[in-house]
Amino acid sequence: MDNRSVNLAAAIPLLHRALEVLGFPVNEDGMKGTPKRVAKAWLEMSAGMDASPEPFLNVTFEEGAYDQAVALAGIPFVSLCEHHMLPFSGTAGVAYIPDGRVVGLSKLARTVDVFARRPQLQERLTQQVAEAVSKHLKPKGVAVVIEAQHSCMTCRGAMKPGAVMRTSAMRGAFMDDAASRAEVMRLLNGG
Repeated sequence: MDNRSVNLAAAIPLLHRALEVLGFPVNEDGMKGTPKRVAKAWLEMSAGMDASPEPFLNVTFEEGAYDQAVALAGIPFVSLCEHHMLPFSGTAGVAYIPDGRVVGLSKLARTVDVFARRPQLQERLTQQVAEAVSKHLKPKGVAVVIEAQHSCMTCRGAMKPGAVMRTSAMRGAFMDDAASRAEVMRLLNGG
């Protein structure tokens, strides 16, 4: 799972009691293992809490002549809303303008996963991915666009299935130059 010290055995009775207090039939056959399953699911969905994108983003290749946008769109992810402990899921797009070095595309997807696999806010997730790519690749520009549906919006509260939240973070050339920003938005949005 991750490097956190976890006492799963201690968490299970606490979750059992919480479900019981909320009126769930925790002793019926279908729910007997639910506290353990919930604990394991939360641990799996938060496995990025102690992870870093550094091992991925530090593996670069010299590509000195390429100075145009590199974009990877449609990166699927699932994260855990820190306000409701419900999942939100969608796709991320990450683009950068190399400054002499490029990174393998899978490393961009792994960077999204590192930050998505923790209790999260979409706005923070977007910023964290942009900051990590900026810090480790030192490119001329970085753009991150995330589109997601939030269970806390679709199955409770406002009850608006199909509502989509979009966030973006721009750095360097994509922030400073309107034409570069428009180009990267077309690349990340498939048009």
